[in-house]
Amino acid sequence: MTRLSPEDCRARMAGLHADWVLEDGNLTRSFAFKGFARPVQLAGLLGWYAEKVAHHPDIAFGFGYLRVTWTTHDAGGLTAADFTAAEGLDRLLA
Repeated sequence: MTRLSPEDCRARMAGLHADWVLEDGNLTRSFAFKGFARPVQLAGLLGWYAEKVAHHPDIAFGFGYLRVTWTTHDAGGLTAADFTAAEGLDRLLA
């Protein structure tokens, strides 16, 4: 996979939900909840989705929050696969 340039990454952001951010060479979206059950449920959904698309994010969650981070480790940064996975997650959550 080919690593995207910073300009390409910024251009691809236009197709994503407004909560996605580029930080430290990663594509990240954070969610806030009022408890623990919802972050756990979303983490399970993300695990299922990652297996379905064969592209696996980092997922951090706890009481009241979940953060999902996409990057392509083999490419050393963001690739089209990261943005495609984020777009699919946006559609899944819509």
